[in-house]
Amino acid sequence: MTTSREFWYLQLEEYNLESRLSLPVDRHRLSNDHRSSSACITHIPFDNEISQLFLDYASAHHVTLFQLGLSTLCALLFKLTHGENDLCISSLNANRYRNELQNIIGMFISTLPYRIQLDPQWSFDDLVKYVREKCSSILEHSHYPLQHILANSHINQSNISFLETMFDFVTISSHSDELSLDGASVKQVPSEQSFEVAKFDFMLTFMYNTILENNRLSCRLTCSNDLFDENTVTNIGRRLEYCFQQLFSTNENMNRMDTCYTSISKFDLILPEETQEVEDTIFCRQPHIMNEGMFFCISRFSCLTFVSIINILCKNITTNLFLYRSEEA
Repeated sequence: MTTSREFWYLQLEEYNLESRLSLPVDRHRLSNDHRSSSACITHIPFDNEISQLFLDYASAHHVTLFQLGLSTLCALLFKLTHGENDLCISSLNANRYRNELQNIIGMFISTLPYRIQLDPQWSFDDLVKYVREKCSSILEHSHYPLQHILANSHINQSNISFLETMFDFVTISSHSDELSLDGASVKQVPSEQSFEVAKFDFMLTFMYNTILENNRLSCRLTCSNDLFDENTVTNIGRRLEYCFQQLFSTNENMNRMDTCYTSISKFDLILPEETQEVEDTIFCRQPHIMNEGMFFCISRFSCLTFVSIINILCKNITTNLFLYRSEEA
């Protein structure tokens, strides 16, 4: 236990446990506010191509699906929070760390913090490698109870921000949803029903269903309605889907990332239609704009930096000059 105590102490050393992630919330909850169970939920199914490429990537890089899903979430949170690179995410662990516990019926699940200190210059491959090593080290000390982890660091559980950001990866590999125990029937609750309440502020759950022929891989984002509006959660889900397309799609029309060389800071959360909208606003007079000046409103999620706008301008100006010179020739 001494080794595990030291391990977890070092894991959380100098981490600001009271600081919450700068997620794009619609409102804030005070520490003494009552928590409701009202949830905003969005479901993102991935097509067969992306599902298979996700599995292929995990196999080629010798990582589990859990580790790859967690890596993707970290990249998303890094961009959503405008560059926060010291992330701490909680996850559930089966906690059956000894062989004799594998077949025993009972609740052994524990909650563990995964502190990810990423470098913005890392590629996605670098991030995946780091997460794999982090998960492996945590697995060796997963038996250490959360209450001891917190007590050793003199932490008050009511003020811990990372317990509000959860990640899970569920694999479904059996047609049977019913278990008989000494004549009593226990039936599994469908995942759609089990996530109808918000137990946490922000929870991302991946589901890999080996039984299905289509959409075997999907994810469900469940957020507290105390903080998020439904439209906000839907937009976050769309950006997560766009991240997956950049990482795991072979579509030539997609803005694909080079997972080996491109840094995660280049990860793009701006949807293609939002980029087009900004370009149209800059270069085309919009009928609903009445004054002489040109202005545009950018939503919280589609906030482009000045550099991004300049890049769009330069790209279009260069194209127009090329066409003009071609006509002169």
